[in-house]
Amino acid sequence: MDAAKLRPTGKVLLNDETLRDGLQSPSVRDPSIAEKIQILHLMEALGINSLDMGLPGAGARAVADCEALAHEIVRHKMKIRANCAARTHENDIRPIAEIVQRTGLNIQAATFIGSSPIRRYTEGWTDDFLVETTEKAVKYAVSLGLECMYVTEDTSRCDPAMVKRLYSTAIRCGARAIVICDTAGHATPMGAFALVRFVLEEVVQPSGEEIRVEWHGHCDRGLAIANSMAALVAGAECVHACALGIGERVGNTQMDQMLVNLKLMGISPWIEQDLTKLKEYCQTVSKATGVPIPANYPVVGEDAFRTATGVHAAALIKAYKKNDVELANAVYSGVPSQMFGLEQIIDIGPMSGKSNVLFWMERHGVPASEEVVERIYKRAKASNHTLSEAEIRQCL
Repeated sequence: MDAAKLRPTGKVLLNDETLRDGLQSPSVRDPSIAEKIQILHLMEALGINSLDMGLPGAGARAVADCEALAHEIVRHKMKIRANCAARTHENDIRPIAEIVQRTGLNIQAATFIGSSPIRRYTEGWTDDFLVETTEKAVKYAVSLGLECMYVTEDTSRCDPAMVKRLYSTAIRCGARAIVICDTAGHATPMGAFALVRFVLEEVVQPSGEEIRVEWHGHCDRGLAIANSMAALVAGAECVHACALGIGERVGNTQMDQMLVNLKLMGISPWIEQDLTKLKEYCQTVSKATGVPIPANYPVVGEDAFRTATGVHAAALIKAYKKNDVELANAVYSGVPSQMFGLEQIIDIGPMSGKSNVLFWMERHGVPASEEVVERIYKRAKASNHTLSEAEIRQCL
């Protein structure tokens, strides 16, 4: 296959689900409105195109949070677009229209319904019931002046005939965005590619309408990023994701990793986007939700650009001595740390050489006498862990 065909075509959009789907994780704490507003501003700074503000039909607190976010978007004239989740019945859709009326913000209604045979059997739903419910909900949202995004849960395990029937009904009734969901993290990259192509060729193109196809994935098999990229290559225009991949069970597609990969792949518009606030975005979500960032987490984890290994450190130091920061960031890393406002860190541990010690002392403005270097080096070799700054300074 032509390598050019293995890349997304056109601009790629990102929809942030951190403050809705992400909060369905049983381990998270629901952030305060102030924390949600802070996260919203970081989404805007990163150029994220849209966010799911919540599910107002869940109750008064959900309404208050969604409305506060909507007011903040209007007040600061943000570019980020808003949507709210809603089950496919009027009691969930009506509160969205009411928030629109009170804030003046255009909010898309993301109406969702389970679709797979597994769910239909569990709930006792007939095929006709799903189609009738879809038709009623989409028409109701449109009648209230809302843009409608139609979402089928568990699309990746749904039979093709029902996929066609549900999406075709939603489009005929006025939905102008459809979301393909890998709700249970069931899909593989080739499966995601095939499913998106099927929807485009069997539903969207025959409809004759301009329909945005979106992908919403989960990470149960560790394939969320790969599946999302495959969906984009197949023709999806937008990927839904959450900061740090938070969400139900093992979580959703990781928004931060989508941003990193789209930038490094040179995909428009992300190749030009300033992502230096990426770590702040992740740390803010981590603090607000109580979800820790693993030390080895890509790009924003504590160890992402950190080494205490002698061979690696020696190569980094040689690059720095050439006054070439980009070389230092590339010699032992596939991700250029400077693109994300970060830098390489050289520490001292049992696998370190004396070059680690010399570099650390130089960076901390400590005179490097032979006696002190030897003392730190011996302490590191006798240790079973990377030395803390306090342990190093004890040797001084």
